Amino acid sequence: MCTNKRRPILTFLEDTSPGVHDTLVAACDQYRYKLLNVEGHHDNCTDNLYASMSELGLTPPETPSPLNMWMNIPVARDGRMEWLPTVAKPGDYVTLRTEMDVVMAFSACPMDVLPINGPNLKPVECHFRILE
Repeated sequence: MCTNKRRPILTFLEDTSPGVHDTLVAACDQYRYKLLNVEGHHDNCTDNLYASMSELGLTPPETPSPLNMWMNIPVARDGRMEWLPTVAKPGDYVTLRTEMDVVMAFSACPMDVLPINGPNLKPVECHFRILE
């Protein structure tokens, strides 16, 4: 992954999943859930980003394009994007190396309207470790 000035940010060192990840879909937000006819507040990755950055005394200038790990969002022949369950299995993992100092936000996808997290429409648990 690179910055908008093409400087390396992260390098994938290992991926035990089938390698299906998404970089097309923006982080979910209140507007996404409104388009899905969800009334009132719904947890979302954009709010999670701003809340966690706020705890560090930081404010992102905008919501960056996310790396949606394990999200299965193929583009159909007619150009439509599909929202399919992940093909990753419990226990799959990736190992990433940072190529510069980074502040990384990690949000387990709270989507429970589309089958991104599986057919039962429930967010799933996800963990990370920082290796030095």
